[in-house]
Amino acid sequence: MQAESTPAMGPADLVAAARQGVPGRKWVMVIDLAKCDGCGACTRACSKMHFVPPDRQWIKVLRMQESEKTAPYYFPQPCYHCDNPPCTKVCPVDATFKRSDGVVLIDNERCIGCRFCMAACPYGARSFNWGAPENPPEALAKPYTPEDGFPRRIGTVEKCDFCPDMAEMGMLPACAKSCPMNAIYYGDENEDAVTNSSGETVRLSQLLLDRSGYRHLEELGTNPRVYYLPPKNRMYAPPPPVITG
Repeated sequence: MQAESTPAMGPADLVAAARQGVPGRKWVMVIDLAKCDGCGACTRACSKMHFVPPDRQWIKVLRMQESEKTAPYYFPQPCYHCDNPPCTKVCPVDATFKRSDGVVLIDNERCIGCRFCMAACPYGARSFNWGAPENPPEALAKPYTPEDGFPRRIGTVEKCDFCPDMAEMGMLPACAKSCPMNAIYYGDENEDAVTNSSGETVRLSQLLLDRSGYRHLEELGTNPRVYYLPPKNRMYAPPPPVITG
């Protein structure tokens, strides 16, 4: 007896499926600041995979220094996919939305370019397509889904998408997979496990407990799904301090 083939999903089906999330999953990321050497491999890999134009970055690598007497360190910053996201609350057309698996996405077929979400985001995670974007043939060949965000459209907002399509296939996001320092962990909070580019899988709760994990601007109440491990006992030389005056 021949097995029945599953009918191909149409454009509307792809968009509807992208809004649901992966059942039973809660994607989470941990960034070890003690390992990050600021090389920018995560940014380059992300930009290549998502055809990100050179005038923006979906994951920024910032150089941070708390005061003149403390050592600088590098701080990768993607979208935090907050569990209490201000961006989704202000969107008048439900173009930016929160899925059941924790991911916050943008449907640029609904986006009207009001930029309310950009104003509401306290982390500056979003970019705006002011002009007609240059979509390479590879992007134009793909069927549109909010999980990818391309082809891009003029007058719409975009950001890091947490690579949920890759996570569903058991693969790391481009940023985590490309990190030569194994600084970015990604996984499922429900399984209490995260993995880095070397294949090291650790218990999420124990990692955060042992290394004093924290979330950026926790006091805002946005509940990010990205955690940081403090830059203690760093595995690389610290960045040179900024000399002023």
